[in-house]
Amino acid sequence: MRARRKLVIALNLASWCGLGVVMGYINYATGWSVAGVAVLVLFLIALPWTLLAFWNSVIGFVILCCARDPAAYTNDALRETPPGAPIERLTAICIAIRHEDVSRVASRLATMREDLRATGEAEHFEFHVLSDSNQPEICAAEAAVFGSQDGVFYRRRPANTGFKAGNLRDFACAALGRVDFMLVLDADSLMSAAAILRLVRVMQANPRLGILQTLVTGRPAASPFARIFQFGMRHGMRTHTTGIAWWQGSSGPYWGHNALIRLRPLVSYCELPVSPERQLLGGHLLSHDQVEATLMRAAGMEVRVIAEEFGSWEENPPRLPDFISRDLRWCQGNLQYLRLVGRPGLLPMGRFQLCNAIAMYLGAPASVLMLTAGVLHGLSGSRGHVPGSLAFGMYFGMLTLGFAPRLLGVLQVMMRPAERRRWGGAPRLLAGAMTDALFTLMIGPVMMVAQTRFIVGLLFGQRIIWEAQQREGQSLPFGEAARGLWPQLLLGFCFGAALWRVSPGSLPWALPTLAGSLLAVPFACVTAWPRLGRWMMRVGLCAVPGEKEHEQVVGTSARAESWHGKVKEA
Repeated sequence: MRARRKLVIALNLASWCGLGVVMGYINYATGWSVAGVAVLVLFLIALPWTLLAFWNSVIGFVILCCARDPAAYTNDALRETPPGAPIERLTAICIAIRHEDVSRVASRLATMREDLRATGEAEHFEFHVLSDSNQPEICAAEAAVFGSQDGVFYRRRPANTGFKAGNLRDFACAALGRVDFMLVLDADSLMSAAAILRLVRVMQANPRLGILQTLVTGRPAASPFARIFQFGMRHGMRTHTTGIAWWQGSSGPYWGHNALIRLRPLVSYCELPVSPERQLLGGHLLSHDQVEATLMRAAGMEVRVIAEEFGSWEENPPRLPDFISRDLRWCQGNLQYLRLVGRPGLLPMGRFQLCNAIAMYLGAPASVLMLTAGVLHGLSGSRGHVPGSLAFGMYFGMLTLGFAPRLLGVLQVMMRPAERRRWGGAPRLLAGAMTDALFTLMIGPVMMVAQTRFIVGLLFGQRIIWEAQQREGQSLPFGEAARGLWPQLLLGFCFGAALWRVSPGSLPWALPTLAGSLLAVPFACVTAWPRLGRWMMRVGLCAVPGEKEHEQVVGTSARAESWHGKVKEA
């Protein structure tokens, strides 16, 4: 494992230095200035997270192509687990909710209960609905539905202390000594009985295992936005997760849901620190997952991921504004890790993972500042000759680095006839990949501006709290989109006008950034259009293989409709 990590460090460091030299030469050729130096420094700041994602995906792609069983190859715990071992431990399946659509949560819960009951192992599982809701009508609906079901335990806290992590910890402390494992689910999570039993068997067979995370895929979606997003994310996450599982090993990731946790070490070692609210990024942590994984490893327990798509789903936001809201909550949570990086007792890998989570959101402000510095560099009156072919190659090289995880995922499917058929054949797969590529080009500048604006707001006290996200697809009025996306439109106009003044010949190169910014409002409206989503479903555009498997799992629920009826009565 040490050799693997040294290889990853070497690959990333060599790439970072090499690209830095190229960017430095381009700046040298155009004539150095203060703005030019700023461009180089900001480029180097924004680069590491992109490079790490690239190399993770390259490593994952090689493993997926060469290993007979990639999941077992990257996770020793799977090899040490007897197949079909009897279930001997009690597992609490916990769904944390706050102001959610009760009928949708109830339907998913009924589905999982029925699926587990069909296996004959239901006696080893309890279902707990852990509510932090405080809106009277939602609380009444929750109590009427969840409080009246045999085998379902419903608890509502009077205060949302510590957000979701506080809710789960309160339960874990109360259940310690009676329950062995806790399966953490979000309100939009769904897992098959086969996937749940697999997690429990692996945890039983590996007593040093503290957290076992599955690879989560998006549930079938009718929204164009969610449909395109999860198509690309599924390809990218498959290669990326396989890569990190190979070199992170027992210090793997935890994404906060669809994961099994050993209760005793969670309670004993993973209490989250709280800083005063008045401090910058103070208060309770919004993103608890990676901190709990880091503390679990510091206590000597293992955190592993099963890098395989197998019966574990979540819902993705149906519209661009909903996606931005969720991402900014993650942004605030990840930046809170700045308070924890120097915490005593953490392992080096744990500190690295916290830093990597922070770096995920530093690229956006660095990129905006780099664009600004580039324009200022042009306005400074430099008279050097721009090495066109080198700059052109650098531009498309960076695009390739960003697209690599998705491209390699698609390529891995294309190389295997059986996989191509599962994805609907090569033409349909390639059509989906091209749609996702255009989608990614458009959304990149939008998220860059949204994250930068939010991070600046954090410095002045702006905060986000844990609330239910929009999960129901619906159209997006033009006015609503314009009110939320005017900063992107403004950046597009200003950046385009500045380039026209400084270097009109560079406008075609800047087209992806300009298009994503200037067309952000119509892009948000079109990708929320229900009629477009229905057409995509009808022709199979951006369809994923798990849709049929998902339908089979959902079809096991004979009581789901009755749950909807109870909600309506409540």
